[in-house]
Amino acid sequence: MRLLTADPAEAAKTTGRYDVVVVGSGAAALTAAATAARAGQSVLVLEKSELLGGTSAVSGGMLWVVDNHYAREAGIADSKAAGREYVEAVARGRGRAELLDAALDHGDTMLRFAEDELGVRFIFLDNFPDYRQDLPGAVTGGRTVEPELFNYREALGDLAEYLRSDGRHPYTMQEYEDWGAFTTFPWDELNERQAQGYAAKGHALVAMLLAACLERGVQFAVDARVERLLTTGTHDCGAGTSAGRVAGVVLADGTEVQANAGVMLAAGGFEWDKALADSMLATRLYTMCSPPSNTGDALKMAQRIGAMTRGTREAWWAPMSLTGGMRDGEQIGSLLRFERQGPGSIMVNRHGQRFANEAQNYNDLARVLQSWDSANNQTLNTPAHVVFDQSYLERYGILDHRAGQPTPEWLIEAPTLAELAQRTGMPAQALEATVARFNEHATMGEDPDFGRGTSEYDRYWGDAENQWPNPSLGPLQYGPYYALEVVNGAFGTCGGVATDGDGQVLDVDGAPIAGLFAAGNTTESPYAAGYPGAGATLGPLMTMAYLAGRRLAGQPAEYTGDDAVHAPDADRSGSRDLEEVSA
Repeated sequence: MRLLTADPAEAAKTTGRYDVVVVGSGAAALTAAATAARAGQSVLVLEKSELLGGTSAVSGGMLWVVDNHYAREAGIADSKAAGREYVEAVARGRGRAELLDAALDHGDTMLRFAEDELGVRFIFLDNFPDYRQDLPGAVTGGRTVEPELFNYREALGDLAEYLRSDGRHPYTMQEYEDWGAFTTFPWDELNERQAQGYAAKGHALVAMLLAACLERGVQFAVDARVERLLTTGTHDCGAGTSAGRVAGVVLADGTEVQANAGVMLAAGGFEWDKALADSMLATRLYTMCSPPSNTGDALKMAQRIGAMTRGTREAWWAPMSLTGGMRDGEQIGSLLRFERQGPGSIMVNRHGQRFANEAQNYNDLARVLQSWDSANNQTLNTPAHVVFDQSYLERYGILDHRAGQPTPEWLIEAPTLAELAQRTGMPAQALEATVARFNEHATMGEDPDFGRGTSEYDRYWGDAENQWPNPSLGPLQYGPYYALEVVNGAFGTCGGVATDGDGQVLDVDGAPIAGLFAAGNTTESPYAAGYPGAGATLGPLMTMAYLAGRRLAGQPAEYTGDDAVHAPDADRSGSRDLEEVSA
């Protein structure tokens, strides 16, 4: 374990006692830490890997919050009732009312708290549509916010080197809307931003939360794997007894840290424990883009003391490709978004046929990849490929590849569709017929087979400058032709430890386990298996973390703005000169 501290004398605390011990360092962990610290609690954040930020730091950083104050100020009609109806429809009625109520009722409170008290700054995306426009309660915009650009190097000082990043250039979704295709982005300007230390998306969100924690005296340790929970006594859980109050944690190196108020588990999902994922998830997960440290440690240690688990069959599914990207020494997947949604590309299965609306949201599209062909005892739609032509490559590029560059090994190229089919194992006549039918209708702006381009969500991710009638549709025009393999991937798992509406962990009989709280991908999602819109992971998980932080600090869910009790010994000098202290 390495303690990162502005005062080496603080290292003694790693074998001592804090009010709150937080396991993990993503958005949920940092929200809970900053919320408790703002109320005067001493807080230690323990991160298993060498870098802070977790999955949140490599995410899009958006928050989906129903009936938020931005929408009200903009005159956009929304309500918690409409949001509830929509989430219940997306989740197919499988969520727990207590969690759904907590996420919806306190989402805007969390958002205002993050802004007013933690200094997090957001951009309101008034036209970002909910993912399922066909379901009751959906809106065409007003529920999604994203972080502003943030200079993390200036704000974090020496701690900046411990902030996880996925290396993307710093630009906002608002700018993406203005600039259009990646081939038209002002890359020189973005390179300059990157050099100056600016962050965007999840990188910026985590950086702002880290800055809030630093300002309030929160301590951080990296290379600090927590192995088990410390408990005192037992409690009656109806059908017997189980572990009593959680009083701290034990690290892999044997270090014990006591927690006066409680322990907060927010250490990500279990997707990188492949044996566990295979045994629990409803379908095979072929790749992930989260940090490889997400091996379900928090889930396992909670199970050891009798915690209930729920929703562990699900993940935040997404179609991905294996293009050679690495994270912490492990290969990760690349999320496919515009690559399958832009006009001039299609997705086909092993039979050379389209099988879904390629422009739909990634979670639902990935579920189609999971379909099973029982008659032939094989997957129905995989292997799958995104297929496009030279005209598409010239207009948009594909991921980080551009026309005129040598074709990368992860991209299959052929002069004709028939040869492309041969190289990918598809029937040539079927692929040619699929493209011919698609082209015929795409030039008219129609997709009679799967309805691509009919919803506001589809068109949002299209090309407003498209020469064809529909921003989501365009024909494949001339060779060479290309194919990019697609596999079932995920951002992370979204089931795990069960909690109540305040984020307190429940035992197998539904009784709260004293002193133990959890939020984020460590837990059951408030939206169950549903993915209602952009930011539907971070929005509810930060809300639950905020509620847990308030509860840990002995404060009500609602705040008045004058209920902070700052720790008297917290360093508020603004110094960011840190030292590593091994423990």
